[in-house]
Amino acid sequence: MNIIMPQLGETVAEGVVTKWYKKVGDAVKADETLFDVETDKVSTEIPSPVAGIVAEIVVAEGVTAKVGATLAIIREAGDAKAAAKPAAAAPAVASVAPAAAAAVLSQAPSGRPRVNAADRLSPVVRRLVAEHSLNPSDITGTGRDGRITREDVKEFIARRGSRPASAPAAVAAPAPVQAGQTVAFNGIRKRVAENTAKSWQTAPHVLQVAEADFLRVDQARKLHGAAWKAREGFSLTYLPFIVRAVSIALGKFPKLNASLQGDGLVLHRRINIGIAVDLNFDGLVVPVLKDVPAKSLPQIAREINDLAQRARAGKLRPDEMTEGTYTITNNGAFGTVITAPIINQPQVAILSADGIRKKPVVVESDGGDSIAIRPVGVLAQSFDHRAVDGSYSAAFLAEVKNAIETRNWEQALES
Repeated sequence: MNIIMPQLGETVAEGVVTKWYKKVGDAVKADETLFDVETDKVSTEIPSPVAGIVAEIVVAEGVTAKVGATLAIIREAGDAKAAAKPAAAAPAVASVAPAAAAAVLSQAPSGRPRVNAADRLSPVVRRLVAEHSLNPSDITGTGRDGRITREDVKEFIARRGSRPASAPAAVAAPAPVQAGQTVAFNGIRKRVAENTAKSWQTAPHVLQVAEADFLRVDQARKLHGAAWKAREGFSLTYLPFIVRAVSIALGKFPKLNASLQGDGLVLHRRINIGIAVDLNFDGLVVPVLKDVPAKSLPQIAREINDLAQRARAGKLRPDEMTEGTYTITNNGAFGTVITAPIINQPQVAILSADGIRKKPVVVESDGGDSIAIRPVGVLAQSFDHRAVDGSYSAAFLAEVKNAIETRNWEQALES
């Protein structure tokens, strides 16, 4: 069976094979991790679709391959050919990643080029190194040409007894950079740069901003937050409530749950919301919550947490990166005021959930106006003006605001 480069996102055209877990002649089980791949969207482990023997590795570690290209050949269990002497690994046909070529520093005793492994850390490895305050130069890499793998870092931590740094991974400081130093883009950063530049040049972006009173959301979080964290093991943030509100509004404004195609707009039946996840300041991935209206608020909260954790660990499945129809980026944890996000093509809109702060607001009632202190959040949407006009986008934001401010969120958490 030919093992091909998977499609890890609608706009992803290629990926880099960063590690093979099996070599020619090794047995592999179905669903056992076979290789790691890195794209602009994700760095993840890919399991073997079948059980058998690795007969040939076509694309070597550190090599870029197009989606659909054959990476390896597995002789399936029971196949008479599986018992035959495995073929030697064929030379890679795809082009070598530029970062890999630039990292060649010297010749190893074997005659193969030796690379500076510290300069070629995958996002997953870089996150582990940062979390445990490690120096990559202290770690011996066992990957191709001395590349440091996740297993190398874990073994080093186990030997050293290192503990994670006090700062949580989501807000950990980036690795220090000396003034005047040139920092090469890793694979994800390079492709994020390419895709965002293309989106900005292609789509006429328009930014609209609305404020929403999160009082009802805050009341629900305060009532259920402690029990939720004790039961679920993670905090109940604002994001699940925003995702639910957005899904409600998208059902009423389908032109924003759409993609441009030629001179028309494809309105999607399903509402699949992508959540931008930061990889320790080394790039973004956008795992997708599928069919959000069919999920309860607790289900949405659990799925967001699960996808984010596995995204940072490089354990997202290929299908969890596809079929997104709308995207939300959450910068509020850093206290941002307004963010103008770039549209995730081929979608037509993206929402930034910025900081929620206590502010004095005018509260209208039959007895007259009064001043109250309320948690107020900023919702900033960038939309493609080719798809809709400002009035349509504004009406959508008003619907999101209304859902946040008026729904019975306490009851929703009990569902």
